[in-house]
Amino acid sequence: MSSSQMLKGILEGCLLGIIEKGETYGYEMIEKLESYGFQMISEGSIYPVLMRMQKEGFVQSVLKASPSGPKRKYYTLTALGQKEYEEFKLRWNELSHSVNRLVEEEIE
Repeated sequence: MSSSQMLKGILEGCLLGIIEKGETYGYEMIEKLESYGFQMISEGSIYPVLMRMQKEGFVQSVLKASPSGPKRKYYTLTALGQKEYEEFKLRWNELSHSVNRLVEEEIE
């Protein structure tokens, strides 16, 4: 399984985490994810997730003028999105703890 396949399952939670830190637009989210070490993310992979999160009521967006080029769509978390992010963090902590225990266990 490739890193990009593994990331698909957690991308929504990661995007919620980026947006939770402050209003941001799509390309800026990619840059922020890259700064955390996620090198395999493309614009084509985040926009469908952002659209789904908006339909589910986790984020809201507003178009704002850009200093260079067309308007940008900026995203913020809703109260429901904040709740979803908190639940993601709990699920991630449980899952990552279990996986770490499994892969770090020495064979006796």
